[in-house]
Amino acid sequence: MNAELNAVYVVIAREFMKFTREKGRLISTLSRPVIWLFLVGGGMSRVVAPDMGIPYMQFIFPGIIGMTILFSSIFSSVSILWDKEFGFMKEMLVAPVSRFSIVVGKALSGTLLSTIQALIILLLFPFIGLKLGAAQIFFILCISLILSFCISALGILIASFFENFESFNIIINFIVMPMFFLSGAMYPVSLLPPVLRLFTSVNPLTYGIDALKYMVFPERKMLTQDFPLGMDLSVIIVTSLIFVIIAGYVFERRK
Repeated sequence: MNAELNAVYVVIAREFMKFTREKGRLISTLSRPVIWLFLVGGGMSRVVAPDMGIPYMQFIFPGIIGMTILFSSIFSSVSILWDKEFGFMKEMLVAPVSRFSIVVGKALSGTLLSTIQALIILLLFPFIGLKLGAAQIFFILCISLILSFCISALGILIASFFENFESFNIIINFIVMPMFFLSGAMYPVSLLPPVLRLFTSVNPLTYGIDALKYMVFPERKMLTQDFPLGMDLSVIIVTSLIFVIIAGYVFERRK
């Protein structure tokens, strides 16, 4: 057990060291949600008036936090391709530890890095007129942790099937943007056509953003939420476990 925990710790520490050396990565990751919040949200608020008693920029704020988590979590799995490229992955795979430890370590490192970035975006709430209490901020961070782990595990699962960046980037770009737009981040899921609502129901980001809406707008949960909070959390947790188990199995099958 100590060896497994140490392996997880080493993977997390290594990813943090790499992240601190890549200043541009943090800037590029945070610039996207800021642009969407203030430029896209600010522009759309002139033509869109949600029938919920809240400004449009405030309505999309949970979705912008979800966007931050989505991009930072799923692209954290790029480190797997770097490890494959430079041979470090082979060294990890032959280490006398379970390969599930590698998957969990990678997922936890992506989770922590994504949650830190989500916290930075969360701290922008006063600039859009939101008032959040300490308890709300705490529970928003808890949901961000769970959602970050889920999306990180998904990214690891996808990356485990690829050997080069080109193929990975094509697939990721094909997945990420539909996940974002079909998550209820920019508009209520209930307003989508039935066919698209079917896709939102299998999108884990949908339930994460829905849970974030509950915490940001607890007094308007009947208007902003599409699913019960218990269902949101259950889906995210179960999906996370499924992604980790499958990714661990794929790693175990690697020679």
